[in-house]
Amino acid sequence: MLLTKGQAGDNPMLEPLIRQHRERDRRPFRLLADKAYSHPSTRRRLRRLQSPHTIPERSDQIARRNAKGRAGGRPPAFDADLYRHRNTTERAFGRLKQWRGIATRYDKYAITYLGGVILATIVANHRIQI
Repeated sequence: MLLTKGQAGDNPMLEPLIRQHRERDRRPFRLLADKAYSHPSTRRRLRRLQSPHTIPERSDQIARRNAKGRAGGRPPAFDADLYRHRNTTERAFGRLKQWRGIATRYDKYAITYLGGVILATIVANHRIQI
């Protein structure tokens, strides 16, 4: 887990998160991400990192590519069957947000908030009823 400022977007932290994951686990993995990560610069970074990914293309990107005609290039590869598994990530975030302190982020210090996220993750992983 990496923690950012509350106003920061997720996209800038994608590359450091992948690098940190690879330091701890060298097994290959495929990134399943939502349309927020569909920016061309993100796709270039993922190709540079040689990280296979499944990210749907945003409608404005599709329209822009189609408007260019043949010069617009090919659409990025997308496996809809594989993308269906991304709902497990969304459910995990939903389970974490059931914790009021995580959903609202009342904590003054980032380290306190991160501790709460780690505790909630451990409890959810072990399915302990509190």
